[in-house]
Amino acid sequence: MEIKLQKWGNSYGIRIPSAFLKTLNIGKNDKVLIEQMEDKIIISKSKKQKVSLAERFKDYKGEPELPMFVWDDPVGREIW
Repeated sequence: MEIKLQKWGNSYGIRIPSAFLKTLNIGKNDKVLIEQMEDKIIISKSKKQKVSLAERFKDYKGEPELPMFVWDDPVGREIW
């Protein structure tokens, strides 16, 4: 498929047909990877890596930097 490169601000852009996006399950604001290989530009769906909370903190060594949160008594019309 041949499409036209168009000016977009200080850059250039292309429109990707919706059929391609549906096939790859890519939607608005999704991240994609863009690579240059010789004379080609390759756009591919970004692989989201799910990282558990335990994995995120596995190398953490230390105490919380913030003091523990304290729930004070209501001051105004708050409903707790």
